[in-house]
Parts: sequence; structure tokens; C-alpha cells
Amino acid sequence: MSPQVTTVLLLAASNVLMNLAWYGHLKFKTAPMVAVIFIAWGIAFFEYALQVPANRIGHTVFTAPQLKGIQEALSILTFFAVSTLWLGEGISAKQLVGFALMLVAVWLIISD
Repeated sequence: MSPQVTTVLLLAASNVLMNLAWYGHLKFKTAPMVAVIFIAWGIAFFEYALQVPANRIGHTVFTAPQLKGIQEALSILTFFAVSTLWLGEGISAKQLVGFALMLVAVWLIISD
């Protein structure tokens, strides 16, 4: 598999985990805060276990700003998945436009 594809797949998986760590607990509002923090840290450990190799592999073919741009685009896309599929929240048209503008910014960064 090419380093570009490997990088994107690892970053996508890491972003799913990070969005779950950051927002997944919102589904469990009655869970004790201390438990939520430790569970989020546990999820983040596995996120880092994917993101560090992704950046190491990716830096052989992408610049650091391009890697960050790719990561941000994937973060936005995986956030949609977590927000809609896990939390059951909708995204408004105005929010979609805002996120689309963020993706335009990402495109400008990675199309270097």
C-alpha cells in the first residue's frame, strides 16, 4: 500500500477514535466525570497509536502542513459521523456551509 493511502487510512481511524474520545461521552450524561475522563484518555491512547505512525509514514511524502490539513479534513468528516450516527444530532445547513468553508481552507493547505 502506498504511503499516501496508509497515511490517510491511519489518520481516518485515529480521528474516529479522537472524536469518540472528545464527544462520545456526551451520550452518557449521567456517567461520573472521573470515569469519563479516564475512558477518554484510554481511547486517546489508541488514537495516538494510530496517529503517530500515520504522521511518521506520511512525512515521507507530505509536508507537515499538508499532514495537518489532511488531519483537519478527516477530523471534520469523522465529526459528522460521530455527531449524526453516535449522538443522533443533525447538522444544519449553516453548519454545513461553515464546515465546507473549513474544507476549502484545508484544500488550499494540501494542494501546495
